[in-house]
Amino acid sequence: MDTQHDIALTHALAAIPGPVPPSGVLHAVIPHTSRFTVVGNHLAQHAELSLVAIGIGVHIQSLPAGSKVGIKALAARFPEGEVKIACALRELEAHGYLHRTRVRLPKGRVATRTVFCNQPGAVLRGGVVPVVGPAVRVPALASAVVREHIRVPEPTPVAVPEPTAVPEPVPVPEPVPVPEAPHAPVRLPARTAPKQPRRPLPHPQALTPELRQAAAALLADLRRHAEELVLSEQDVEELVPGVAAWLERDATTDTIRRTLAADLPQPLKHPARLLRHRLTALLPAPLPGAHDLASPRRAPVTPFQTCDGCERAFRSHDPGHCRDCRAQYGEAA
Repeated sequence: MDTQHDIALTHALAAIPGPVPPSGVLHAVIPHTSRFTVVGNHLAQHAELSLVAIGIGVHIQSLPAGSKVGIKALAARFPEGEVKIACALRELEAHGYLHRTRVRLPKGRVATRTVFCNQPGAVLRGGVVPVVGPAVRVPALASAVVREHIRVPEPTPVAVPEPTAVPEPVPVPEPVPVPEAPHAPVRLPARTAPKQPRRPLPHPQALTPELRQAAAALLADLRRHAEELVLSEQDVEELVPGVAAWLERDATTDTIRRTLAADLPQPLKHPARLLRHRLTALLPAPLPGAHDLASPRRAPVTPFQTCDGCERAFRSHDPGHCRDCRAQYGEAA
């Protein structure tokens, strides 16, 4: 089947009139006879719309009237998430292709009415009356297309009073026409928040040859445990200081291997970036020393003594009399 398709495409390209460009896309144009939608180049080649917004705009334009085009419905139809689809709808709305208004239904419910305009520029210039919904064909008149038009009320006659003698007005100089400033293009807000600077890869205090060799061997051995973690020599050389910092903090090779190879995303496009992030974000704290784990020393407590004179308890390092008895007997403190 592939060979037949290639032969048919070769014949179609050979029938293209005129010189064939040496590079770029070639168009094999086959006229449509059914199930097609006319899309203007102002949408298909829009300079400020994203590719997702252009695709959603073409999709909405091809749907019949009454189709669901909300964020939930489009997210269930396409693999893009709700965030991307919501941003694309806001782009179409900012450039005049999409209009969403809240209307109240007869029973009191509130619904969103969505109107898609295939030529927003013509509507803004006032040259074309917009049509709500696609063209509707009447069975009795198959060739007639019924469209909704806006009727302008006829002017009512106004009685004009008879002219009276008016003094000749003083001529006033005509104002100089000022050219209208062109409409500034609508700028959409940034799609993502500004990224924070990337944290540097941790480095050991002293990158000894033994640490370098052990770290390089651990990185090169990762593909035996996870086939997605295939690293080039340059990647291994750049990630060696991060693994050496883990080894310097007494992390075992099994701990480092489990941390780097666990719960890998599928598909994994950039293994070196993932390992760099995990080595930086999950760096363990250094182990405390023996002096850090020792219990804090308490201040010495003065013991209790019993007074030899009045049998009263008092604090002193030496036995004898309390303060009152020493004052009574005239002893020195």
